Amino acid sequence: MTPGTTRKPADRLDDDDYPAYTVGRAAEMLGTTPAFLRALGEARLITPLRSEGGHRRYSRYQLRIAARVRELVDQGTAIEAACRIVILEDQLVEAQQLNEELRQRASGPPPDEPS
Repeated sequence: MTPGTTRKPADRLDDDDYPAYTVGRAAEMLGTTPAFLRALGEARLITPLRSEGGHRRYSRYQLRIAARVRELVDQGTAIEAACRIVILEDQLVEAQQLNEELRQRASGPPPDEPS
């Protein structure tokens, strides 16, 4: 978006980072409890934004992270360990993307040589 332009409310529908979900709705969508989501906040895995009234609001991106932790917890992993696993998985994806970008740059056309 260019400076000076305003976002339309419909633009938020595609924004994975827009905090659209209340703690109750997020817990319902994940099939868990609000306490589970609060525990993820205490573990500093996800930090919900706060509404003007101070209520927690979660984004789709945060819900995907919470869903992954829930999968691990359901498999018997302790919540603290599950949070660490998710952090490491995320770091691995970022490192792989960076490596791919660097490979593409290195295999690009050679720089022009002076004659």
